[in-house]
Amino acid sequence: MKSKSIFSLLGILAIVSCKTNPPKYIYNDGIIHGAPYHIVYESPEAFDFHAEIDTLLKDLNMIFSTYEKESVISKVNRNEEVQLDSVFTKAFDQSMKISELSDGAFDITCGPLVNAWGFGPEERKKMTPEVIDSLLQMIGYQKIRMENGKIIKENPNMKINMNAIGDGLFCDRVAQLLEKKKCANYLVEIGGEVTAKGRNEKGNIWTIGINKPIDENQFVNNEIVAKIQIENKSMATSGNYRNFYIEDGKKYAHTIDPRTGYPVEHSLLSATVLANNGTDADGFATAFMVLGIDKSIELSKQLPNLDVYFIYADSTGNNQVYMSDGFGKYIKE
Repeated sequence: MKSKSIFSLLGILAIVSCKTNPPKYIYNDGIIHGAPYHIVYESPEAFDFHAEIDTLLKDLNMIFSTYEKESVISKVNRNEEVQLDSVFTKAFDQSMKISELSDGAFDITCGPLVNAWGFGPEERKKMTPEVIDSLLQMIGYQKIRMENGKIIKENPNMKINMNAIGDGLFCDRVAQLLEKKKCANYLVEIGGEVTAKGRNEKGNIWTIGINKPIDENQFVNNEIVAKIQIENKSMATSGNYRNFYIEDGKKYAHTIDPRTGYPVEHSLLSATVLANNGTDADGFATAFMVLGIDKSIELSKQLPNLDVYFIYADSTGNNQVYMSDGFGKYIKE
Protein backbone atom coordinates (compact mmCIF):
# COMPACT_ATOMS: atom_id res chain seq x y z
CA MET A 1 0.00 0.00 0.00
CA LYS A 2 2.79 2.38 0.27
CA SER A 3 6.30 3.40 -0.60
CA LYS A 4 9.02 3.72 1.95
CA SER A 5 10.74 7.07 2.04
CA ILE A 6 14.50 6.50 2.41
CA PHE A 7 15.80 8.59 5.29
CA SER A 8 19.23 10.12 5.11
CA LEU A 9 21.03 8.93 8.22
CA LEU A 10 23.21 11.87 9.08
CA GLY A 11 26.66 11.05 10.30
CA ILE A 12 25.85 7.65 11.81
CA LEU A 13 26.78 5.29 9.03
CA ALA A 14 30.43 6.21 8.64
CA ILE A 15 32.82 3.40 7.79
CA VAL A 16 34.48 2.11 10.92
CA SER A 17 38.19 1.46 10.59
CA CYS A 18 39.59 -1.88 11.66
CA LYS A 19 41.13 -1.89 15.11
CA THR A 20 42.72 -4.51 17.27
CA ASN A 21 40.09 -3.94 19.93
CA PRO A 22 36.56 -3.73 18.48
CA PRO A 23 34.70 -0.47 19.12
CA LYS A 24 31.87 -0.29 21.60
CA TYR A 25 29.61 1.08 18.90
CA ILE A 26 28.94 -1.66 16.34
CA TYR A 27 27.70 -1.00 12.79
CA ASN A 28 25.71 -3.73 11.02
CA ASP A 29 24.40 -3.45 7.45
CA GLY A 30 22.45 -5.88 5.29
CA ILE A 31 19.39 -6.58 3.15
CA ILE A 32 16.05 -8.02 4.20
CA HIS A 33 13.01 -8.50 1.94
CA GLY A 34 14.79 -6.42 -0.69
CA ALA A 35 15.26 -3.44 1.63
CA PRO A 36 18.57 -2.28 3.12
CA TYR A 37 19.03 -2.12 6.85
CA HIS A 38 21.53 -0.16 8.94
CA ILE A 39 21.84 -0.87 12.65
CA VAL A 40 24.12 0.91 15.11
CA TYR A 41 24.39 0.04 18.79
CA GLU A 42 26.64 0.46 21.78
CA SER A 43 27.55 -3.09 22.77
CA PRO A 44 28.32 -3.35 26.50
CA GLU A 45 30.94 -6.06 25.98
CA ALA A 46 31.91 -4.89 22.49
CA PHE A 47 30.22 -7.99 21.04
CA ASP A 48 28.92 -7.94 17.47
CA PHE A 49 25.33 -9.24 17.38
CA HIS A 50 25.01 -9.13 13.58
CA ALA A 51 24.55 -12.89 13.20
CA GLU A 52 21.69 -12.92 15.72
CA ILE A 53 20.10 -9.85 14.16
CA ASP A 54 20.31 -11.36 10.69
CA THR A 55 18.76 -14.63 11.90
CA LEU A 56 15.95 -12.71 13.60
CA LEU A 57 15.18 -10.73 10.44
CA LYS A 58 15.15 -13.87 8.30
CA ASP A 59 12.83 -15.57 10.78
CA LEU A 60 10.49 -12.57 10.67
CA ASN A 61 10.59 -12.65 6.89
CA MET A 62 9.43 -16.29 6.97
CA ILE A 63 6.46 -15.16 9.03
CA PHE A 64 5.37 -12.05 7.13
CA SER A 65 6.70 -12.11 3.57
CA THR A 66 4.07 -12.72 0.90
CA TYR A 67 6.94 -13.30 -1.54
CA GLU A 68 7.99 -16.44 0.38
CA LYS A 69 5.69 -19.31 -0.56
CA GLU A 70 6.34 -21.16 2.70
CA SER A 71 5.97 -18.16 5.00
CA VAL A 72 3.32 -18.21 7.69
CA ILE A 73 1.31 -15.45 6.04
CA SER A 74 1.40 -17.21 2.67
CA LYS A 75 0.04 -20.36 4.31
CA VAL A 76 -2.71 -18.31 5.98
CA ASN A 77 -3.59 -16.86 2.59
CA ARG A 78 -3.85 -20.40 1.16
CA ASN A 79 -6.10 -21.35 4.09
CA GLU A 80 -3.64 -23.96 5.33
CA GLU A 81 -3.46 -25.10 8.94
CA VAL A 82 -0.66 -23.13 10.56
CA GLN A 83 0.32 -22.25 14.11
CA LEU A 84 0.26 -18.49 14.68
CA ASP A 85 2.71 -17.34 17.34
CA SER A 86 2.58 -14.24 19.54
CA VAL A 87 4.61 -12.20 17.03
CA PHE A 88 1.97 -12.73 14.34
CA THR A 89 -1.02 -12.26 16.63
CA LYS A 90 0.37 -9.04 18.10
CA ALA A 91 0.98 -7.65 14.60
CA PHE A 92 -2.55 -8.65 13.63
CA ASP A 93 -4.05 -6.96 16.70
CA GLN A 94 -2.08 -3.76 16.10
CA SER A 95 -3.18 -3.75 12.47
CA MET A 96 -6.83 -4.10 13.44
CA LYS A 97 -6.48 -1.20 15.88
CA ILE A 98 -4.97 1.07 13.21
CA SER A 99 -7.72 0.04 10.78
CA GLU A 100 -10.44 0.92 13.27
CA LEU A 101 -8.91 4.28 14.19
CA SER A 102 -8.38 5.21 10.53
CA ASP A 103 -11.86 4.08 9.46
CA GLY A 104 -10.40 1.48 7.13
CA ALA A 105 -7.82 3.67 5.41
CA PHE A 106 -5.28 1.14 6.66
CA ASP A 107 -6.32 -2.41 5.84
CA ILE A 108 -4.18 -5.57 5.75
CA THR A 109 -6.72 -7.25 3.46
CA CYS A 110 -5.84 -4.78 0.69
CA GLY A 111 -3.25 -7.14 -0.81
CA PRO A 112 -5.33 -8.37 -3.79
CA LEU A 113 -5.88 -4.76 -4.88
CA VAL A 114 -2.20 -3.89 -4.47
CA ASN A 115 -1.24 -6.93 -6.55
CA ALA A 116 -3.81 -6.26 -9.26
CA TRP A 117 -2.59 -2.68 -9.66
CA GLY A 118 0.95 -3.98 -10.14
CA PHE A 119 2.57 -3.15 -6.79
CA GLY A 120 2.91 -6.66 -5.40
CA PRO A 121 4.38 -10.06 -6.30
CA GLU A 122 1.76 -10.80 -8.96
CA GLU A 123 1.49 -9.60 -12.56
CA ARG A 124 -0.42 -6.37 -13.11
CA LYS A 125 -3.97 -6.77 -14.35
CA LYS A 126 -5.97 -4.67 -16.78
CA MET A 127 -8.04 -2.75 -14.30
CA THR A 128 -11.69 -2.02 -15.03
CA PRO A 129 -14.58 -1.03 -12.75
CA GLU A 130 -15.82 -4.63 -12.99
CA VAL A 131 -12.47 -6.05 -11.90
CA ILE A 132 -12.26 -3.60 -9.00
CA ASP A 133 -15.81 -4.41 -7.87
CA SER A 134 -14.99 -8.12 -7.85
CA LEU A 135 -11.79 -7.52 -5.86
CA LEU A 136 -13.60 -5.36 -3.30
CA GLN A 137 -15.64 -8.43 -2.34
CA MET A 138 -12.40 -9.79 -0.84
CA ILE A 139 -11.38 -6.56 0.90
CA GLY A 140 -12.32 -5.30 4.36
CA TYR A 141 -10.69 -5.62 7.75
CA GLN A 142 -14.16 -6.19 9.27
CA LYS A 143 -14.35 -9.47 7.31
CA ILE A 144 -11.49 -11.15 9.17
CA ARG A 145 -10.87 -11.92 12.83
CA MET A 146 -8.64 -13.95 15.09
CA GLU A 147 -10.16 -16.86 16.99
CA ASN A 148 -8.17 -19.31 19.09
CA GLY A 149 -4.97 -18.48 17.26
CA LYS A 150 -6.49 -18.84 13.81
CA ILE A 151 -7.50 -16.31 11.15
CA ILE A 152 -11.18 -16.56 10.30
CA LYS A 153 -12.21 -15.10 6.92
CA GLU A 154 -15.71 -14.33 5.71
CA ASN A 155 -14.49 -15.03 2.19
CA PRO A 156 -11.91 -17.86 1.84
CA ASN A 157 -10.36 -16.02 -1.11
CA MET A 158 -9.28 -13.14 1.13
CA LYS A 159 -5.55 -12.57 1.54
CA ILE A 160 -3.72 -10.52 4.12
CA ASN A 161 -0.58 -8.48 3.66
CA MET A 162 1.36 -6.78 6.45
CA ASN A 163 3.97 -5.09 4.25
CA ALA A 164 2.62 -1.69 5.27
CA ILE A 165 3.80 -2.25 8.85
CA GLY A 166 6.63 -4.67 8.02
CA ASP A 167 9.66 -2.42 8.31
CA GLY A 168 8.40 -0.72 11.45
CA LEU A 169 7.55 -4.09 12.98
CA PHE A 170 11.00 -5.46 12.12
CA CYS A 171 12.58 -2.38 13.75
CA ASP A 172 10.60 -3.07 16.91
CA ARG A 173 11.77 -6.67 17.07
CA VAL A 174 15.43 -5.80 16.52
CA ALA A 175 15.14 -3.10 19.21
CA GLN A 176 13.76 -5.72 21.61
CA LEU A 177 16.75 -7.95 20.86
CA LEU A 178 19.16 -5.10 21.56
CA GLU A 179 17.34 -4.35 24.80
CA LYS A 180 17.87 -7.96 25.89
CA LYS A 181 21.55 -7.51 25.10
CA LYS A 182 21.61 -4.51 27.48
CA CYS A 183 22.33 -2.01 24.68
CA ALA A 184 21.46 1.40 26.10
CA ASN A 185 22.10 3.32 22.87
CA TYR A 186 21.04 2.19 19.41
CA LEU A 187 19.49 3.13 16.10
CA VAL A 188 17.70 0.59 13.92
CA GLU A 189 16.83 1.60 10.34
CA ILE A 190 15.09 -0.84 8.02
CA GLY A 191 13.81 0.27 4.63
CA GLY A 192 13.80 3.88 5.84
CA GLU A 193 11.83 3.32 9.04
CA VAL A 194 13.69 4.04 12.28
CA THR A 195 13.63 3.15 15.95
CA ALA A 196 16.16 4.96 18.15
CA LYS A 197 17.17 5.04 21.79
CA GLY A 198 19.79 7.02 23.66
CA ARG A 199 22.68 8.72 21.87
CA ASN A 200 25.09 8.12 19.02
CA GLU A 201 28.83 7.51 19.32
CA LYS A 202 29.52 11.24 19.69
CA GLY A 203 27.06 11.54 22.55
CA ASN A 204 24.44 13.38 20.46
CA ILE A 205 20.79 12.58 19.92
CA TRP A 206 20.28 10.54 16.75
CA THR A 207 19.53 12.84 13.80
CA ILE A 208 17.42 11.72 10.82
CA GLY A 209 16.71 13.62 7.61
CA ILE A 210 13.30 13.83 5.94
CA ASN A 211 13.68 13.86 2.16
CA LYS A 212 11.99 16.35 -0.09
CA PRO A 213 9.20 14.55 -1.99
CA ILE A 214 10.17 14.71 -5.65
CA ASP A 215 8.42 12.78 -8.42
CA GLU A 216 11.15 10.37 -9.34
CA ASN A 217 11.65 6.64 -9.38
CA GLN A 218 14.85 6.52 -11.38
CA PHE A 219 17.34 7.72 -8.78
CA VAL A 220 17.59 8.49 -5.12
CA ASN A 221 16.72 11.97 -3.92
CA ASN A 222 18.96 13.18 -1.11
CA GLU A 223 17.57 16.70 -0.66
CA ILE A 224 16.65 17.17 2.99
CA VAL A 225 13.72 19.35 4.05
CA ALA A 226 14.08 18.82 7.80
CA LYS A 227 16.49 17.27 10.29
CA ILE A 228 14.77 15.41 13.10
CA GLN A 229 16.34 14.45 16.42
CA ILE A 230 14.73 11.40 17.97
CA GLU A 231 15.41 9.73 21.29
CA ASN A 232 13.38 6.76 22.53
CA LYS A 233 11.03 7.09 19.57
CA SER A 234 10.18 5.45 16.25
CA MET A 235 9.80 7.34 12.99
CA ALA A 236 8.29 6.36 9.65
CA THR A 237 7.63 8.22 6.41
CA SER A 238 5.29 7.17 3.64
CA GLY A 239 4.92 8.82 0.25
CA ASN A 240 3.84 8.33 -3.34
CA TYR A 241 6.73 10.07 -5.03
CA ARG A 242 8.94 7.05 -5.71
CA ASN A 243 6.76 3.99 -6.26
CA PHE A 244 4.46 4.65 -9.20
CA TYR A 245 4.06 3.98 -12.90
CA ILE A 246 2.62 5.86 -15.85
CA GLU A 247 0.24 4.14 -18.25
CA ASP A 248 -1.56 5.82 -21.16
CA GLY A 249 -0.30 9.16 -19.89
CA LYS A 250 -1.79 8.72 -16.39
CA LYS A 251 0.23 8.34 -13.22
CA TYR A 252 -0.78 5.53 -10.86
CA ALA A 253 0.54 5.81 -7.28
CA HIS A 254 1.13 2.67 -5.29
CA THR A 255 -1.02 3.84 -2.35
CA ILE A 256 -4.37 2.12 -2.87
CA ASP A 257 -7.48 3.19 -1.00
CA PRO A 258 -8.92 -0.12 0.28
CA ARG A 259 -12.37 1.45 0.53
CA THR A 260 -12.63 2.46 -3.14
CA GLY A 261 -10.18 0.07 -4.80
CA TYR A 262 -8.40 2.87 -6.67
CA PRO A 263 -4.99 4.54 -6.23
CA VAL A 264 -5.27 7.72 -4.23
CA GLU A 265 -5.35 11.12 -5.93
CA HIS A 266 -4.84 13.97 -3.52
CA SER A 267 -2.36 16.66 -2.52
CA LEU A 268 -0.60 14.88 0.37
CA LEU A 269 2.93 14.07 -0.82
CA SER A 270 4.48 12.50 2.27
CA ALA A 271 3.53 11.71 5.84
CA THR A 272 6.11 11.41 8.60
CA VAL A 273 4.99 9.96 11.93
CA LEU A 274 6.72 9.83 15.30
CA ALA A 275 5.33 7.16 17.64
CA ASN A 276 6.29 5.05 20.63
CA ASN A 277 6.86 2.01 18.41
CA GLY A 278 7.72 1.36 14.77
CA THR A 279 4.61 -0.64 13.97
CA ASP A 280 2.29 2.23 14.82
CA ALA A 281 4.52 4.78 13.09
CA ASP A 282 4.58 2.68 9.91
CA GLY A 283 0.89 1.84 9.92
CA PHE A 284 -0.37 5.35 10.55
CA ALA A 285 2.00 6.82 7.94
CA THR A 286 0.29 4.52 5.43
CA ALA A 287 -3.19 5.42 6.70
CA PHE A 288 -2.47 9.14 6.37
CA MET A 289 -1.31 8.69 2.77
CA VAL A 290 -4.67 7.12 2.00
CA LEU A 291 -6.70 9.77 3.83
CA GLY A 292 -5.13 12.90 2.32
CA ILE A 293 -4.14 16.12 4.04
CA ASP A 294 -7.42 17.34 5.57
CA LYS A 295 -8.61 14.03 7.01
CA SER A 296 -5.08 13.20 8.16
CA ILE A 297 -4.83 16.42 10.14
CA GLU A 298 -8.23 15.71 11.68
CA LEU A 299 -7.28 12.14 12.65
CA SER A 300 -3.81 13.07 13.94
CA LYS A 301 -5.35 15.50 16.41
CA GLN A 302 -7.25 12.56 17.94
CA LEU A 303 -4.06 10.51 18.46
CA PRO A 304 -2.12 12.02 21.40
CA ASN A 305 0.70 9.45 21.18
CA LEU A 306 1.63 10.51 17.66
CA ASP A 307 3.37 13.56 16.23
CA VAL A 308 3.18 14.21 12.49
CA TYR A 309 4.89 16.14 9.74
CA PHE A 310 2.94 16.34 6.46
CA ILE A 311 4.20 17.73 3.15
CA TYR A 312 1.43 18.61 0.71
CA ALA A 313 0.88 20.61 -2.45
CA ASP A 314 -1.26 23.72 -2.21
CA SER A 315 -3.69 24.95 -4.86
CA THR A 316 -0.84 26.56 -6.80
CA GLY A 317 1.30 23.41 -6.78
CA ASN A 318 3.79 24.66 -4.20
CA ASN A 319 4.85 22.42 -1.34
CA GLN A 320 3.60 23.29 2.13
CA VAL A 321 4.16 21.75 5.55
CA TYR A 322 1.77 20.92 8.36
CA MET A 323 3.17 19.66 11.65
CA SER A 324 1.50 18.76 14.91
CA ASP A 325 2.05 20.99 17.92
CA GLY A 326 4.51 18.54 19.46
CA PHE A 327 6.60 17.87 16.38
CA GLY A 328 8.52 21.13 16.45
CA LYS A 329 10.62 20.13 19.47
CA TYR A 330 12.21 17.33 17.42
CA ILE A 331 13.40 19.57 14.60
CA LYS A 332 17.08 20.40 14.65
CA GLU A 333 17.71 24.02 13.70
